[in-house]
Amino acid sequence: MRRSATETTESAAKITRRGLVVAAAQVGFVGLLGARMRYMQVDQADEFRLLADENRINIRLIPPARGQLFDRNGVILAENEPSYRITMVREDAGDVNTVIARLSTLVELDDDELNRALTEMKRSAPFLPVTIADRISWEELSRVAANAPALPGVTPEVGLSRRYPQGAPFAHVAGYVGPVSQRDLERIEDPDQLLRIPRFQIGKVGVEAKYEDKLRGKAGAKRVEVNSIGRVMRELDRREGQSGANVQLTIDSKLQNYVQARLGEESASVVVMDLKRGDLLAIASSPTYDPNKFVRGISVADYSFLRDNDHRPLASKTVQDAYPPGSTFKMVTALAALEEGIITAEDTVHCPGHLEVSDRKFHCWKRSGHGHMNLELSLRESCDVYYYDLALKVGIEKISAMAKKLGLGMRHDVPMSAVVQGLAPTKDWKLQNRGKEWVIGDTVNASIGQGFVLASPLQLAVMSARLATGRSVSPRLVNTIDGISEPSLGGESLGINENNLRKIRKAMFEVSNSRRGTAYRSRIIDDQFRMAGKTGTSQVRNFESERRRFGRVLKDSEVEWKRRDHALFVNFAPYENPEIAVSVVVEHGGGGSTAAAPIARDVTLQALFGEDPPLTAYPNKDRSAIRTQQKRLRELSANDGDRGNDRA
Repeated sequence: MRRSATETTESAAKITRRGLVVAAAQVGFVGLLGARMRYMQVDQADEFRLLADENRINIRLIPPARGQLFDRNGVILAENEPSYRITMVREDAGDVNTVIARLSTLVELDDDELNRALTEMKRSAPFLPVTIADRISWEELSRVAANAPALPGVTPEVGLSRRYPQGAPFAHVAGYVGPVSQRDLERIEDPDQLLRIPRFQIGKVGVEAKYEDKLRGKAGAKRVEVNSIGRVMRELDRREGQSGANVQLTIDSKLQNYVQARLGEESASVVVMDLKRGDLLAIASSPTYDPNKFVRGISVADYSFLRDNDHRPLASKTVQDAYPPGSTFKMVTALAALEEGIITAEDTVHCPGHLEVSDRKFHCWKRSGHGHMNLELSLRESCDVYYYDLALKVGIEKISAMAKKLGLGMRHDVPMSAVVQGLAPTKDWKLQNRGKEWVIGDTVNASIGQGFVLASPLQLAVMSARLATGRSVSPRLVNTIDGISEPSLGGESLGINENNLRKIRKAMFEVSNSRRGTAYRSRIIDDQFRMAGKTGTSQVRNFESERRRFGRVLKDSEVEWKRRDHALFVNFAPYENPEIAVSVVVEHGGGGSTAAAPIARDVTLQALFGEDPPLTAYPNKDRSAIRTQQKRLRELSANDGDRGNDRA
């Protein structure tokens, strides 16, 4: 069927219009494409040159600044210092050995550190940076930066590292940080990604470890662009992290330095406690060590020296070690009996030098005996037989209950490592832990702080504080966190009869101030600052075997150091208006009156005066020696501070 001429004309017109529309669309598309190509190739040429085929964007964590530690007066105990280092990303470096060979011509690489870095590199994800050289100089850092094009995957960095300007006196309190280990990661349920950065530092012991979550802070992040050889081309954006919280301790650094100097190289410990809030003003173990050596990884030689030292410098003796408290425990036994109404302060017991219990003789330290003793005299002269007799009347359960009320046999919540609970034993305890029945001889031994009884120096200071105040004073080591005060631990009333407490305090006063008192030679003669205290000698070896073998107890000078008795002393001062409590333990020091009491007297005066006390506070016969000692200790404290400031 043929179309008409009109139909043919209309069809041709439609085709022409359709072609024009298609052509116009094509021209428009080509025009837009050309414009886009011009925009990308001309206007944005620099931008897209950086985003070449093999370039990529990395997101890297920004470690936060660790919170600082301060003493109660704002003296810095732990701070951050700039640290220059060289890091390498394995997947960006390509041939790692070749890059390290080039790097070694610019920076002196330590073989041990390099081997450790290579081990980390194999163990870590290929995109994580690993530290190749740490604590390098600015000049070395500059050389590496200038030669960056020849060192793919290598980045010179400026970071922060921990430093302890006060050095050794605070090692057991502040603790130290060190690189994250696999063991650290395993003990944390959901480890922060920061901890997976090789060589990232976390708290290992002490306050640094106990407050790790607060001190660490929150990580930031940055988005960087790197080219095909791993060189950072530019930083695209950055989100700053959150610095860790600053922690202020209750410790007085000036007093802490004095105490450490006073202890010297003795294997000993001292705790000084404020009675109003429970603040620990000083808590020192001796000997100690430089925590700065642990920050980067201590050498095998240095660690072996500390580990093998028989005075155990790595131990925080104030909280980690528990000792038989010896005669410092006698106040517990006496107070238990007074509270039960079993005795009065005037009741007497005759001491012939021993007490026979179940066909066994329990000896007094004074072989000839003390004669008739009442409560005050028995504490003043530390008669053992009085307390043997008392224990038979009051029983171990009441004694143990009083010990716990006074802070013994319980773990105090202080942010230090391996805080011990000590032991205030009962009949059930022995049955459950030793599988044996309690016997009467156990009670007799416990009455004078021997046998199963154990207490740390911290617990002994708490006991003294509670005897002085009648309140449940507890130790407080942290004052503020980021400026917010921690609760006071001055405590509520113990519920102990105040008249009974006065009798115990008066007897402790006689120990230090009566001519017959066991600590009279270490008395304070300034009436405003007189102290009340109690000596203690903690038996280490078996005296009965010595009596059987030698017919007598050997003198400390006749046995090796490790077999000598521990020396203890506890006190509070001033007697009329108590402000502080002090405990001293000198390991294998011999008698408490000769080894521990003089230290306690000096520390007490230093704490009360806030500086070297006047010589008039000491007996005349001691003043010349004290003058010489004060000069020597000032020099030691100053030198230790200088060494701390120089430590890197």
